[in-house]
Amino acid sequence: MSGIAHNLQAVRARIGHARAVTLLAVSKGQGIERIKDAVAAGQKAFGENYVQEAVQKMQQLPPLEWHLIGPLQSNKTRVAAERFDWVQTVASEKIARRLSEQRPAHLAPLNVLIQVNVSGEASKSGIGAAQARGLAAVIAGLPRLRLRGLMAIPEPGADRARYACARDVFEELKSEFGCDTLSMGMTDDMELAIAEGATMVRIGTAIFGERKKREAA
Repeated sequence: MSGIAHNLQAVRARIGHARAVTLLAVSKGQGIERIKDAVAAGQKAFGENYVQEAVQKMQQLPPLEWHLIGPLQSNKTRVAAERFDWVQTVASEKIARRLSEQRPAHLAPLNVLIQVNVSGEASKSGIGAAQARGLAAVIAGLPRLRLRGLMAIPEPGADRARYACARDVFEELKSEFGCDTLSMGMTDDMELAIAEGATMVRIGTAIFGERKKREAA
């Protein structure tokens, strides 16, 4: 068993079997061979922060499920709409409309999550919890998008209230729009996130180890 396969097994054990929680392997900054090791160990869903880096990997790997988990700029929406299966960081009506307009008709509607900034940190992307329902209503009416739920990144060491805030907004959208996904929790907080209702966790370090710093383009 490879080191990555062993790590994936350990992460799956941490997630447990209380209910279905999707494991998204965060592969940003990882080489193709390391991603192949994860695929060989049964991992099929991967998260990337940068559109161009992800596209380069897509071209070298078999079909997988790709999630964009980094902020999306307007000039990258077409590529994102054409190449990704999920965009987890929708935080404006403008981006949502562009993704819908640019999603190819022969593909299934693009799965999207609304990124909510539960910590109120200026350095983090996302909209406030109070604005989520309005944006959800817009997305629900766009023909080439499928609203799946919320994504949140509580700050390191955040108390349970941050997680509960995301859960409460998610439950509201679930009731009104039929959402099914709350993407919340990373290597250091996955157990807390799952306890507070996460249905998807985004794990990088626990699978691949510490990532090298990305060099400036």
